[in-house]
This record gives sequence, C-alpha cells and structure tokens, in this order.
Amino acid sequence: MSALAAEVGAVNLGQGFPDTDGPPEVLAAAREAIAGGYNQYPPALGYPVLREAIGRHQERYYGLTVDPQTQVLVTVGATEAIASAVLALCEPGDEVVTFEPYYDSYAACIALARATRRTVALRFPDFAVDEDALRAAFSERTRLVLLNTPHNPTGKVFTRDELILIAQLAAEYGAYVVTDEVYEHLTFDGAQHLPFATLPGTAERTITISSAGKTFSTTGWKVGWLSGPAELVSACRTVKQFLTYVGSGPFQPAIALGLDTQDDYVGRFAKDLGRKRDLLSTGLTAAGFEVARPSGTYFVIADAAPLGVTDAVDFCWQLPHTHGVAAIPVSVFCDDKAAARTLVRFAFCKKDDVLQEAVRRLTHA
Repeated sequence: MSALAAEVGAVNLGQGFPDTDGPPEVLAAAREAIAGGYNQYPPALGYPVLREAIGRHQERYYGLTVDPQTQVLVTVGATEAIASAVLALCEPGDEVVTFEPYYDSYAACIALARATRRTVALRFPDFAVDEDALRAAFSERTRLVLLNTPHNPTGKVFTRDELILIAQLAAEYGAYVVTDEVYEHLTFDGAQHLPFATLPGTAERTITISSAGKTFSTTGWKVGWLSGPAELVSACRTVKQFLTYVGSGPFQPAIALGLDTQDDYVGRFAKDLGRKRDLLSTGLTAAGFEVARPSGTYFVIADAAPLGVTDAVDFCWQLPHTHGVAAIPVSVFCDDKAAARTLVRFAFCKKDDVLQEAVRRLTHA
C-alpha cells in the first residue's frame, strides 16, 4: 500500500510510522555515539547502558525488578524479539493462542516454529475478549500465549479482568506468555496500560517485549528488547544469535538516554497522538464510516459498510485511485476473514496537515 500510495500520490495512512522525528536529545545522542566509536558489534545481550536503562524503566513505571545482566536482551526491534521468543519456546506441534486481528509477524513466526496458531477474534466495535472463545482456544497442546496490548490494529487496551483470565488459563495449561507491549506509553483518555508480568504469579512464565521505535518515533532505528526470567531470556538469546546476532549499535546508548530522561516528552507525545486520533476519527465519521474509538496505539479501525462496501480489500486497493488515500484492510490481519470483511485500518501518527488533507479527500472527493 505504501508503494501504491507513492505511485499515485495518495496520502499514506496505511503503514504505521510517524512522519516526524523523536526528541532532539535522543537524536543528538545517536550522533554522539557514532562519533564516539559505537560502530562495531555490541555485546550479545546489548550494551549495558541500555539494559540498565530498561531495568530502571520497568521499575519506575511498573514496579518490576529485572536484572539487566541476565533478564534483559536487546533485539533488532520488537519483531525480532517476538521471533526469538516464539522460536525459542515452541516446538513442532505446539499450539500458540493469539488474538485476531494480529500483527502480521505473529502468523509468520508461529509458522516458522512449525507450531499451530489458535486465534481468538476481537470483534468490532468494542473488541472485547469473548471468554468462551478464549477458553476453547486452549488445549493440552497449548505452549504459548502471544498477547499484544495496547493492541495493533484495533487500538484496544486489554482490561485487568481480561488479563487475569488469560493468566488463569495460561497457568492452568502450563503455557508461557509473550507480551508485545510496544505501544505501552501511547494510550488515551485515561486508559492505563497494565503489563501482564505485574499480575500475581505471572512473572515466572512471561516474556515482556517493547521497543523504542514507537515511544520515541524512531521506527527505523530498530531498537527493541525483551525481559523476563533468566532461563527464558537465555533461550531467546540462543535463537537471536542466529537471526541478526546483534544490531543497532550507536542507537542503543541514545535510546538509553531517552528512557532515562524523556518521560515528559513521552507524555506530551501521547497527548498529541490522542488529539490526532480525534482529528482523523471525526473526519472518517463525516465521510460516512462507523468508527471505533481506540484507547491506544497509532491506529483507528473504521467500518466501511455504511458506505455500501462489502469487501474492504477491494475498497482499499481502489481508495488511492478514487480518493487519494491509502489504508489497510483489517482482514489481512485475520484468520476469520468474514469477521473483518468491511473493516479498514487508518494510521493517525501523521502531521496535522497530512491528516487534514486525507479528511478533505475522503469527505469531498
């Protein structure tokens, strides 16, 4: 969709990356790291300065204590962290419970591990967890739960009750839980992200994943990390060694500085994203879509059925040509294609004038 948007001059609200840079202090720290010699292979676990900053972040925000020496692994973005965890913990024939729509790497990683995907649908417009469907997804072969909160693409922030239910089922079936929390700081309207590992009895079976790309608008730097019990982190490191080995050298100390000093920036950024969400959501509603109000992330889901759309895939292929806007059909993130047949994902992590132009095109074209 990004290639098509560029080809036809459409406003690209498809791919989820900001069109502005993150805090100047963090950018300057990366330049200083390059000048200061951080240009060769980092240590296998990541530079200590970043692992220690991650530990301080987890303690400061969530009261989680992790040992930077044994319980933190720096990865090439959260996507590598997810792959490392799934490949480390799953064997052929194991089952992985995840929620759909899902980030597209989940299906690929599960397939690479030769495990079986068992999905639980989150349905428009509230995307609440269906307890019966979740229970039905578990079996004696369940090895792993792959959880994403705040959730891409729905913008859902899982509730405490939903997380407790997942924790109970994971414990009952002896499953590990891998939590993708890359949007942890990007929540709106007072919604609070609750890290899964803070729930009673969960830390010993949980790998927590996050990333600097979303928090500091540095998606191209690909600095992610995972944390959890030392033996699970060690297993993930063994896999990572044969994926990228190491990466993002000079960006690691820069992200460490960001984690230690940029809490105010993070709060302002989240507040500004909430305003952008409202700008785009209002415009989509005016254009005739039914819009689900997201509580977090970069994305808003809109139902195009009120416009007479019966197939969002075809609609999204045509939209750059007919209205000059690119978006993503939600069904590409689903096993149950019918449940998302008319749903479209729009990204609002863009400059105001870009969003305003997209709204103008959708409402007047």
